Amino acid sequence: MKKILLLFIALTFNNIEAQEVKTLTYFQNDTLKLDLDLYLPKKKAGEKIPLIMFAFGGGFSGGERTSEKDFGLFMAKNGYAVASISYSLYMKGKDFGCKGTLTEKIKAIQIGVSDMWQATAFMIENADKYNLDTSKIFISGISAGAEIGFHASFWDYKLMNLYKSNLPENFKYKGFIGGSGAIQDINLITKEKAIPMLLAHGSNDDTVPYAAGSHRSCPTNASGWLILFGSYAVYNQMTDLHKDIELITFCGGGHEFSGYLFHEGQQYVLDFVNDVLKGKKFESHLIQPSKKGKGSGKYLFCE
Repeated sequence: MKKILLLFIALTFNNIEAQEVKTLTYFQNDTLKLDLDLYLPKKKAGEKIPLIMFAFGGGFSGGERTSEKDFGLFMAKNGYAVASISYSLYMKGKDFGCKGTLTEKIKAIQIGVSDMWQATAFMIENADKYNLDTSKIFISGISAGAEIGFHASFWDYKLMNLYKSNLPENFKYKGFIGGSGAIQDINLITKEKAIPMLLAHGSNDDTVPYAAGSHRSCPTNASGWLILFGSYAVYNQMTDLHKDIELITFCGGGHEFSGYLFHEGQQYVLDFVNDVLKGKKFESHLIQPSKKGKGSGKYLFCE
């Protein structure tokens, strides 16, 4: 009984320290209203708060911004603000797989990215109100949300943005945290544009490729065939550029590890953002065996 009481007191104390959660509307027109949940740490006088933008997964057809509430609370308890956004689910009721349409799949990503840019601009515009440090804005996401994060970080904002251009000139995210995501063009990641990254991915992911491959493992003659460069391809690109990168590979694992960093691996995220803000340099590849694995495949480091 005493242990239960102590646990209750500890949990209550943590929640008091945590934070508050505010639901804010960051975009609205005649047909669309998009909200975000802002997790704020306990305010400290004179100290600006770093911010992590977050996009959930769900194939651009489902998912909820509240799905990673524990991640938002964890980071807020440790001094970081988190803005978990809703975004347009353009593929709802459509095929985002091999029988879909390539242009529709790319459009879904572009709309999601434009929503993320809008949400980021909204947080910058309201930074003073919430005591945020606009020079320390990270971006993160799971699966489709990680694809949003990759492209929001490296696409040409003026060319690809669908809405009002209201991000500051030469805006750059401080770092990227991605679970089982991918980017359409690896060459978008250049020495000038590279930002520190923390990535996690299963080596046998047949939904979003771990290295270079087709989305959903579609054959080349499929109408929805889309080439993507996943976490391992990005890791190799970043190491070639001598830029800061941490990759966690789940050998033999599939897409089930897309949420790892935001669930079991929250401490990795906290250590990553702390290291980036301290200006530490790093390059690491952590190899984890997967109990659900289907074999090591073609990667010798998984043997």
